[in-house]
Amino acid sequence: MDWVQQLELILRLLVASLCGFAIGYERTNRLKEAGIRTHMIVAVGSALVMIVSKYGFFDLMRTQNITLDPSRIAAQIVTGIGFLGAGTILVRRSGINGLTTAAGLWATAAVGMAIGAKLYIVGVATTAIVLLIQIILHRQLPFVPKMDTQHVTIVMVQNELEIKAIRAQLHDFHIHVTNLDMRRDEEKNEVKLSLWLETSHPHNIDRFLTMFAERSGIKSLQY
Repeated sequence: MDWVQQLELILRLLVASLCGFAIGYERTNRLKEAGIRTHMIVAVGSALVMIVSKYGFFDLMRTQNITLDPSRIAAQIVTGIGFLGAGTILVRRSGINGLTTAAGLWATAAVGMAIGAKLYIVGVATTAIVLLIQIILHRQLPFVPKMDTQHVTIVMVQNELEIKAIRAQLHDFHIHVTNLDMRRDEEKNEVKLSLWLETSHPHNIDRFLTMFAERSGIKSLQY
């Protein structure tokens, strides 16, 4: 491979790094776990692996008449990027954060592969699409229901009927429990429920709390 071809391969790496910079810049502005450097390295690394997969074994193919499948090495990027994406996902008691960043890293790896395969237009277009998704859909759209979340702590008498009543009312008010922590105190014969509630109708949570605050089995209710 002559120096002109080598320079063209370097150009692919530079274009891939710019695409990674664009996606990483948007993530950095939102103070996400993976920022500019991570996305640039993912894009450049993916492009390099793609280049090696396509052109790194030409000498063997010429001298030893070996037939290679260039897609085998590139396919490992898709698998390997999953480990990096998993590192950006944080599981907290109130929910899961980092899924969008992990998906962005996966898409950035695909962009790097496209640039490494000399699909410049496809790679750049994908970068633009990812940025539009990240920027536009991050805002609250009028046709997308806005979800309201709230943390509620209920201390109540240990009674299975009361617990079943809470479940039934949550279902009736279309309130989804994203996380639940239950602790029993056998000496006091009470249960402490920590509920992380989510609904597209915020007033339903208020109605639910008002209803159960008046029940005789409820000792305390905090929100």
